[in-house]
Amino acid sequence: MTKIDDAIQLCNQDAKKQAVFYELFLNSLFYIPILAEEGSSVQEEGAPPLLVEANDKTYLMLFDTISRLTDWANEDAKYLAVSGHGIVEMSSPNIYWALNYGTELQKFFEPAEIKWLKMVVKEAKEKEPIKTNAENEENQEFKNQAN
Repeated sequence: MTKIDDAIQLCNQDAKKQAVFYELFLNSLFYIPILAEEGSSVQEEGAPPLLVEANDKTYLMLFDTISRLTDWANEDAKYLAVSGHGIVEMSSPNIYWALNYGTELQKFFEPAEIKWLKMVVKEAKEKEPIKTNAENEENQEFKNQAN
């Protein structure tokens, strides 16, 4: 079991513990299968995610481990690693998410839930803007010089 599994199980046992799951989700790394042309780099910018159509809904597939993704894909799937925050920010309206599809503790996200997560991320960014790598390096250099 992964930390995500533990958090989902905790939510299933006590709905009041959802904040634990959402915080972990936003701060975790997920693997998204992508549609990459033969011979192209997996890290190539602009590789579109694989979307799955089922029951008149479009799903973005998310996995918390590479082995879960490859078990689902039944092949050596190409993928991108994206943080939960990144997934929230890049997701389009009316797209559902399927987290760890095919596992015992899979979770489906509805568009309204994703919209709420977008609001949470936006509010968090407004309160404390995320620093760029350059800003973080400058701060670290300043701290090193101060010591």
